[in-house]
Amino acid sequence: MSRLSGTSVTTTWNPASIADGNEVAVDVTVPGAKLGDMVFVSPEVDVVDATVSATVTAANTVTIVLANNTGGGVDLASATWNVRVVPKDSFF
Repeated sequence: MSRLSGTSVTTTWNPASIADGNEVAVDVTVPGAKLGDMVFVSPEVDVVDATVSATVTAANTVTIVLANNTGGGVDLASATWNVRVVPKDSFF
């Protein structure tokens, strides 16, 4: 199986404490990212049952969202987050 073409970056993020039902977000610059491209994100920390999503929100910009629906608070440590954007043309 071949690897998907695309652009990968890493960023260090220390999300604020998140109360149940809330979310925090961070924008990451990914050169060449375009609306509609696929985004894969992998934090190098346990997200303790919180939900992680990422999408291209503008040219060259990926927004990572960390949502807390655990029933309690979430306070993650600072960590490296790996982001890979794959052009939609690679899939369709």
